[in-house]
Amino acid sequence: MIFMTIITIGPVTRDLIITKNNKQSKTGGAVYFQAFVFEEFYPDYLVITNGGDVSLINDFPNKNKVKLIKKENTHYFINEYPNNDYERIQSSNFPNIPITKDDLSDILPENIDAFIINPLNAFDFPNETIDYLKSFNVPIYMSLQGFLRYPFEKINESTYSISLKLTSEKISTVCDIDGLFLDEYESEILFENNSFKDLNIDEIIITNGFKGSRVLADKEYQIQPVKADSVIDSTGCGDTYMAAYISKKLTTKSILKSANFASKIASDKLSFFGPFKSDI
Repeated sequence: MIFMTIITIGPVTRDLIITKNNKQSKTGGAVYFQAFVFEEFYPDYLVITNGGDVSLINDFPNKNKVKLIKKENTHYFINEYPNNDYERIQSSNFPNIPITKDDLSDILPENIDAFIINPLNAFDFPNETIDYLKSFNVPIYMSLQGFLRYPFEKINESTYSISLKLTSEKISTVCDIDGLFLDEYESEILFENNSFKDLNIDEIIITNGFKGSRVLADKEYQIQPVKADSVIDSTGCGDTYMAAYISKKLTTKSILKSANFASKIASDKLSFFGPFKSDI
C-alpha cells in the first residue's frame, strides 16, 4: 500500500471532561485524537500543533511525529455531558494564539501530499495562513466547527461560553477545498445562506451521532451508524471519524468505503474514555 504524507495542523488542548459519574482532565484537540487513528492506520503523518504547555506532547502516541509551535497560552475546554451521551455543554478560554504563515514556513517538510486544518476557535487560522496552505495545491481537508466558535458570555475570569456563527470571512476560508467535516447542526448554519454548489467543495461530510452520517459529493451518500457497545466518552469522536475517513479515502478513493470505515472507528472510540485504541 502506498501512503502519502499527511500534515495535520491545529492546537492541542487541556480538556476537562465532566459526566454524571466522572470528572477528568485530559489532553485533547482534533490533532491529538487524529494522531491515534493515523498511528494505527496511516503512519505517514506529521502533527503540527501550537500551545504553551509542552508537556501535552508527551501524551501523543508518537511524539517524534509532533512539531510544537510554542505559544504563550494553551487552549482549554470544559466538555460537560449531563446525560452521559452526545449532548454537550462546552466552554473555553479562547486564547489568541493563531498559527501564522511564518510559524509554518520553516517547519513544513519538503514532501506534502495533503493538509488537514483543525481550528478550535475562529482565531486559530488567519486567512493569510489558509491562503498559504492552499498555495501548495495539494488536497485540503478542514473541520468547520472551530471556524464557527466565538466567545459568548463570560463565565469566570478566564472562561467563556461558546457561540456558533458563520461570518462571510470564514465562508471564503472553507471554499475551494477537497473535504469539509461538520455535524448536522453546523450544516444548518453552513447552508442557511450557501449552497453546496456555490462552496466548490468536493465532499462535505456530515456526522449525526447515533443516527449515522452522510456525504455530499457527486450525489448524497447515506451512511448507516455502527452501534457502540456503550457510550463512555464522545469527546473527540468527530475528530476520530475525520481521520479515519481521510486515511481510507487517500488509499481507496472510495467515499462509501471511507465513510463506513470512519463510522466503525468512531463507534469503537465511543466505548472507552480518551482517544481511539486499536486493542479493544
